[in-house]
Amino acid sequence: MSDHIDDAATLQVLLDRLVKFRLPRALALKKRVDEGGCLTDEDIDFLKRAMEDAQDGQRYVSRNPEFHTLGVQIAQLYEHIVSKGLENEKRA
Repeated sequence: MSDHIDDAATLQVLLDRLVKFRLPRALALKKRVDEGGCLTDEDIDFLKRAMEDAQDGQRYVSRNPEFHTLGVQIAQLYEHIVSKGLENEKRA
């Protein structure tokens, strides 16, 4: 039971961080790379930290299947940003 309570609290913190900080910035990056822009060193550092956070939170998501779809969507968003940013960098 305490694991479930700990998971709930941790998941709430992770979701709050995602909604307030990670997602708005990630969506802004997606917009920029979709418009042909390149990623800056600061953007790359942000993405590294975001992916490390996602990796750290994966154990909570794996124990709570209702978050699987969200986890996959976030991973796909980060992957899109990195791939498109790399594509744009090669063209620049």
